[in-house]
Amino acid sequence: MKSESVPSDWSALLALHRATHVTLRVLAAELADLDLTGSEINALANLADGRGRTMSELAVAVGSRPTTLTSVLDRLERRGQISRGSRPGDRRAVLIELTSAGRLTAATIRRAVADLERRALGSLPADVMAGLQAGLQALTEVSG
Repeated sequence: MKSESVPSDWSALLALHRATHVTLRVLAAELADLDLTGSEINALANLADGRGRTMSELAVAVGSRPTTLTSVLDRLERRGQISRGSRPGDRRAVLIELTSAGRLTAATIRRAVADLERRALGSLPADVMAGLQAGLQALTEVSG
């Protein structure tokens, strides 16, 4: 099989941006009955494992600044999806945790994410997936 080269005018960042917008649109449509924004979906999806996170940990996980994340969490707290409290042993750190309603919503979101990933990426070979993971990791670690 002939290896196809990447066109000289192709941009990984522009392709990632486009893919992000498309996948967010698909997820928003599939999860429309939850009446959540993309940022709220992202926050709940990153809390779906049931492990509480500090504000700074969650901000890193969702790729946002803590100040931006605050308004997202305010809305989720008003809707009864999360609770905020202090971390045992460090009362200065705000700990974000899912409520029982939040756990149900987050599980629905993670199923939708996993289904979309299967549909979009399920046929890719393991080495391609490893390359994708490495590339995305490199992009998240770049510092400006």
